[in-house]
Amino acid sequence: MNDRKPTALITGASAGIGYELAKLFAKDRYNLVLVARNGPKLSQFADELQRHFGISAKSIAADLSWPQGPYSLFDDVQHGGSQIDILVNNAGYGKFGEFAKLPLEEDIGMIQLNMVTLTILTKLFLGPMLERGSGKIMNVASTAGFQPGPLMAVYYATKAYVISLSEALANELQGSGVTVTCLCPGATDTEFQKRAGTENTALFRKLRPMNAQTVARAGYRGLMSGKTLVIPGFRNRLLAESVRFGPRKLVTAISRKILQQVE
Repeated sequence: MNDRKPTALITGASAGIGYELAKLFAKDRYNLVLVARNGPKLSQFADELQRHFGISAKSIAADLSWPQGPYSLFDDVQHGGSQIDILVNNAGYGKFGEFAKLPLEEDIGMIQLNMVTLTILTKLFLGPMLERGSGKIMNVASTAGFQPGPLMAVYYATKAYVISLSEALANELQGSGVTVTCLCPGATDTEFQKRAGTENTALFRKLRPMNAQTVARAGYRGLMSGKTLVIPGFRNRLLAESVRFGPRKLVTAISRKILQQVE
């Protein structure tokens, strides 16, 4: 990747929002480093982007929920000689169920991937960006981060962390040439709900999820303009604002009702 095109690294790039973001970057002639667990699918996607857009796309199969995963990824990128101009921390997952009944490993996995890995990658790639005086970071959170989430308590809490961290970093980095954008989608039609076990909740059965392409476009525009917080969709923006003023017990009760299973 020595043709002087800027390079974006995207985690969770084999499906959903990460997949759509990769296409947007490629269309705008960014070289790509794509990271996900599904190596064969990721490699095929990278090849397609290279053929269609004439950019370089490197695929790295990695499990970032493994504690050493983010460090290994950073070392791999450094040894490969890629200068990362944009970091997109998109990898993450949730799991439906009562806190007391979910396996502890699920909680630890969500905390590791959604919070710890995101924090480590942000820290590692931020240093070189600050040395150059330029760079962009996108952290993908969720509207879930604006309120407590009974039946997905840990997932909602991890996304609250991502929002708080991103907004604080955006403030700290003012004037540095590096910007931080936090993308907060609402319910989105991706593979997330299948892995999380939320396909039959009111959130996905009664409310109309946004498509991943629309969410990715909103996030991409916000990232490129240096916007700190991006909430795609009027309904999602209204929800994020309204929970700030509602009684906390009521907000929590409504959040649980939306996550309950429906026939």
